[in-house]
Amino acid sequence: MTLRYCLIALTLISVVCDTLLLPFYPQFFAQEFQQNSAQHVGWFVAACCATVMFSFPLWAKLARHLSELHIWVVTQVIAAVFGILCFWAQTLWQFWLFAQLMLAFKASYLLIYPYVLRLEARHTHLGLVGLFSVLMHFGAIGGALIGGVLFTQFSPRYAFLISAAGDVVQVVLCLWLIRHTQASYRQTSAPSATPRARIPAFIWRFALVSMVVYFSAFLARPFFATHWLRIDPAASELGAGVIYAIPAGMALLMLVFNHYRRCIPLATWERQRTFAVSLGGAAAGLWLQGFSSPELVIAGRLLLGIAMFQVTVLLEVMLFARSEPAFYASDFAKVHLFQNIGIIGASFVAGSLVSYASTTATFQAAALGFLIIFILFTGWLLLAPAKHYRPVS
Repeated sequence: MTLRYCLIALTLISVVCDTLLLPFYPQFFAQEFQQNSAQHVGWFVAACCATVMFSFPLWAKLARHLSELHIWVVTQVIAAVFGILCFWAQTLWQFWLFAQLMLAFKASYLLIYPYVLRLEARHTHLGLVGLFSVLMHFGAIGGALIGGVLFTQFSPRYAFLISAAGDVVQVVLCLWLIRHTQASYRQTSAPSATPRARIPAFIWRFALVSMVVYFSAFLARPFFATHWLRIDPAASELGAGVIYAIPAGMALLMLVFNHYRRCIPLATWERQRTFAVSLGGAAAGLWLQGFSSPELVIAGRLLLGIAMFQVTVLLEVMLFARSEPAFYASDFAKVHLFQNIGIIGASFVAGSLVSYASTTATFQAAALGFLIIFILFTGWLLLAPAKHYRPVS
């Protein structure tokens, strides 16, 4: 097994384990802790994002001096312990404490992404970013389906034992890689050719755009299962998990499409133009999901999956195209910080919207967010000179 395939396996295991309960947190808290507040779900998701947001930059800073593989061995052992403690937690405050500590150590696995890109040539980054985007979505499919099965057949608490088992498998893979590659515990990345005196302006631009995109994308996620069960009373949690996973399936199809794109006799768009059109598609997909028709919701999920794949892939490809390998981890950490600020804000807003309005309001607000950034980005394209354009391929 090569280093690349091992890292892909590590990513897939991590995403599956981390998304087991993501669509079902309202049902989880109601069943396990008799907590039915939508705002509580928002607070919990926001706390999870804040934990990852503040932990990841620390791991990125540590990775300047220590090998990522050695970091992961330690952090995932500790994460597995806290995962088991989450399973045994008897009170709500215990669960909150153990869950946040678990996520603080799991955040180190976000280093996989810049680590892989640093090892690969720059011209392969578009394909790699697309691959990892699909892995995230494909893992979300597995996580949502397994989570639905746990709700219908077992106890949702078993999600934390599955997560701990995944951490153990990851530790074994990392130990095998350390032995196979004879990796030193000290970091050996090449120094930057152009040392930085300050954070480049392009980082702030990408960070702000990412914050709005992730705020809008995440706004409707925590209560999607609740929304689906409301408009289709005959559905089960497993069925809701299947519908929730539709965008992930579309992302997989988009990866295949992009792979064979050059064989299809269609015009090639610039990255910025594709990004702008995808923003509009995401807004339309979210708006459709706000209706009470299951057919329109499914159509919206299909459209959202196509659009969000392009948006997230192009955002990161354009970021790494401007960055340098020595700064991949730190630049990604900064942008990821703002992504999590957007997700935290979405968690608070989503809980309040559901409490004071309905689940429909979350889709309408998310669509409005994408529409605003679509208008702003389109205006920038119309004013920007043609030299800023770069082809998608």
